[in-house]
Amino acid sequence: MGPTALVAVEQHFPKAQRLLEDQFARRMLPPLAQPFLWLAQFAWARNWMVRATEKDGPGFWGGMLCRKRYIDERVVASVGEMQAVVILGSGFDMRPFRIPALSEVPVWEIDQPENIEPKRKRLRSTFGTIPANLTLFAMDFDHQDLNAALASHGYSIDLRTFFIWEAVTQYITEKAVRTTFALLAASSPGSRLAFTYVRKDFLGGANLYGWERLYNRFVTTKVWIFGMNPEDWPAFLQPYGWRIVEDLGYDTLAEKYVRPTGRQLATTPVERIIYAEKL
Repeated sequence: MGPTALVAVEQHFPKAQRLLEDQFARRMLPPLAQPFLWLAQFAWARNWMVRATEKDGPGFWGGMLCRKRYIDERVVASVGEMQAVVILGSGFDMRPFRIPALSEVPVWEIDQPENIEPKRKRLRSTFGTIPANLTLFAMDFDHQDLNAALASHGYSIDLRTFFIWEAVTQYITEKAVRTTFALLAASSPGSRLAFTYVRKDFLGGANLYGWERLYNRFVTTKVWIFGMNPEDWPAFLQPYGWRIVEDLGYDTLAEKYVRPTGRQLATTPVERIIYAEKL
């Protein structure tokens, strides 16, 4: 719920300062979160929320919103070329709802049962039904076959697909990452993939980038277990038939999205994003 709460709070910033438009995020949050969203209408409260987030992870707020904005723009630009969208590890994100261009595109959302089932319940409570173009189902990336799971829910690997794998790779084993890419290797040529990753030097403790508290919270406790150095990705992806179009740090995204707003909002180098194309 954390990232969704940040998106919901962001809607209270003036439009000219807002990094992401999403009027649906607040509907995914439980009743206990609503007083905090009410407080977010006040500038002092919003600014306090940002500062509180930045205390543990400098650049977390800006980095997360920038990556979502970047993926959204890539998705919108690909509509008309892509025949489907598959979101791996969808969480409570409301991308299929906040992007009108996806209303006629088949979308599959996949996550763990403890995320998918509450989301399904809240969508039905909010909209009365699940939109016909949206399929949600649960699976475990570490132990289940992605293509078999997708096929059992009506997806065909022959569809030219935009895959979104946002804030997932660090939570699963390298074996699971490789297994997922092995399955994505069967994707239709021209398919696209946007995915995020955590730097290996952070996971190894060589450079904490000011994230000492989050290192202790996520790495020391083995919650985050996979990372990669940027220079190693091309060779990693090549056997699976994926070509990197862009591998971006969030400082680059901030120049595009944050700077025009005039906000003093940091980003973090701990996480990066790759946009790739299937050959």
